[in-house]
Amino acid sequence: MTSIFERALGAEFARLHPMMQRRFGVGLSSGEACIGTGEMAIIRRGPWWTVPFLQIGRLRNILIPDVGTQVPFRIENFPYRDPFGRETVTFVRGYDIHGRQRRFDATMILVGDRIVDYLGTHQHLAVDLDLTVDDEGGLVLTSDAQRFYEGPIAFRFPMLFSGRARLRERFDERDGRFHIDLEVHNDRFGFLFGYRGSFTCDWIPASDAPPRLKPRRHERRH
Repeated sequence: MTSIFERALGAEFARLHPMMQRRFGVGLSSGEACIGTGEMAIIRRGPWWTVPFLQIGRLRNILIPDVGTQVPFRIENFPYRDPFGRETVTFVRGYDIHGRQRRFDATMILVGDRIVDYLGTHQHLAVDLDLTVDDEGGLVLTSDAQRFYEGPIAFRFPMLFSGRARLRERFDERDGRFHIDLEVHNDRFGFLFGYRGSFTCDWIPASDAPPRLKPRRHERRH
């Protein structure tokens, strides 16, 4: 059995840099978790009118309203099986910005050959991800359709009121670090949020995620 990312990428997975293969090989079959620690060189946001939008996201650990440079950063990728029997990998990011602790919570599952990224503490948003491997062995994740779930309410989230994310992650042999670059844009209003940084990783044995990293509610719909 392979990781959800290897299954989603198929033969393309072999084009990833070997360190990227290990990082995105985290899963129940690998029996290990990946913990990255480093620094965001910059965290930035769009114009002033984006702040209320980002503040709303902050309440459920979906977006970060703060900006900063040289921000300490941590990402924790643990595999676990959710209450519906789906293999899940946590992507929980923590930031220490001007003494304030911020989190960006995400959990990912595989549906067919597509990765679905649940965002937030209650998996309110389900986002389809397109995965590609670039010429440097890096992984590019681009967000696509988004769906909102809350109790009996379910609807496709209008992209006019949301953003499309493009994240590129790669490993640089010159400094032995993973490098990450994210930008979120709205189709009409332009740049909303982004960050750029680097980190190193440690792998530890794991067959479950700590409760503190799991969402407070798991959403069956995807």
